Amino acid sequence: MRSGVLFAAILAASSVAADEPPLTIGRLLEQGWEIAGYASGSDNRTSHILFRKPGINALVQCGVLYDVTRNPRTVVNCYELR
Repeated sequence: MRSGVLFAAILAASSVAADEPPLTIGRLLEQGWEIAGYASGSDNRTSHILFRKPGINALVQCGVLYDVTRNPRTVVNCYELR
């Protein structure tokens, strides 16, 4: 029973997320978002970029990973912070 409810919740969340294209750094810049901060990881493979947009009470954080053992080598994960 629990696994069925959990599966239904995951399926519902994925269908909502599938309607919107994933956030990308290029799309954020095209939409007028500005870089508010930057931090590099100590391992020299990861970086975080923080974006803000005037008039919007939210931030977007993008984590960028560069790994030569992966294909594609650059992995970007952007998400909204409220």
